Amino acid sequence: QVQLVESGGGLVQAGGSLRLSCVASVKGLSINAMGWYRQAPGKQRDLVAALSTHGTTTYADFVKGRFTISGDNGKNTVYLQMNSLKPEDTAVYYCNAGPTFFDVLRGGNYWGQGTQVTVSS
Repeated sequence: QVQLVESGGGLVQAGGSLRLSCVASVKGLSINAMGWYRQAPGKQRDLVAALSTHGTTTYADFVKGRFTISGDNGKNTVYLQMNSLKPEDTAVYYCNAGPTFFDVLRGGNYWGQGTQVTVSS
């Protein structure tokens, strides 16, 4: 069983920064990758960034150079540092976790409840 709890969302002006956190509570399973997705109203849920316990990362083109994913394996926690935020980054951001990196890339397994990020112009 896996429970994911996100925090750190909020309202920020364009050009500002936010840091999202996701803590995984895991029982009886192995989680070897975590990531972040986002979903804006009326749009599909898209992968933002993913991280494996071995340090492999991937980023969506629309956040490269602005967002950084990092993690603390010992705490089952993943972070998303978001800099140079734009109004189009406004969305609900969801934490995702899975046994493998490819599971997270496919958006399977486990999801958090989401945290709202709103960027004003």
